[in-house]
Amino acid sequence: MSTEEKLKHNQEAVVSQEQSLVLFNDHENSFDFVIDVLCAVCNHNEEQAEQCAWITHYKGKCQIMSGPYEQLREKADLILDVGLTVEIQ
Repeated sequence: MSTEEKLKHNQEAVVSQEQSLVLFNDHENSFDFVIDVLCAVCNHNEEQAEQCAWITHYKGKCQIMSGPYEQLREKADLILDVGLTVEIQ
């Protein structure tokens, strides 16, 4: 395998790696609103969304999803549009 082929293979591996979508705590949104957003956008059930909300509240952040970058980018855009703070890591 040539150096160029190895580089391309390594780049594809990095792109295909799972990323994490992380929700950050804020003092502006209610627990109920955060739970509703996580259920609607991330397909969490209510218990899972509530647990993420509590973790975010106490720890300052919580991983709410993992997956390919493209999928997380779509979810992040929706969540950011409603006023929550998220980041893909």
